[in-house]
Amino acid sequence: MNRIIGILFAIIVLVSCNSQKVYSDFDISYSKSGGYAPVYENLLIKDNNAHYSFEGQGKKYKQDFKISNEDLKKLDQTLSQNNFRRIQESRKKLYDNITTSINIKKGPNEGSKTDASLIVPNFQTNWNNILQVFQELINNNVKKQ
Repeated sequence: MNRIIGILFAIIVLVSCNSQKVYSDFDISYSKSGGYAPVYENLLIKDNNAHYSFEGQGKKYKQDFKISNEDLKKLDQTLSQNNFRRIQESRKKLYDNITTSINIKKGPNEGSKTDASLIVPNFQTNWNNILQVFQELINNNVKKQ
């Protein structure tokens, strides 16, 4: 009996650990979170597979979808053209704001940026151009309920 309970416990642990894998195994991540009425929005991309989740404003949903090679190429070009790696974050403190974070784990644009403390004004246009491409990916692929 103890052996069966041990095996069931091991299976439960393995299943629960595997369910979080989507949140750690990605090449590109885009996330928005925070605010007075907290909102959590995530887009995780691994190869041509994407996982989107949203929670806030009384809504909660998740969706997996495929991203075309053209969309990935457009995203990569936008990151390069807007010098993603050179965008500078401000040192000013900002509280109760919805912040956006972008994390690129591979390729020539590898790096991590956030507007949690705002973006230096000289780079704000570049940052907005990059955010726009991510928002287009979400708008074109996610069927919001």
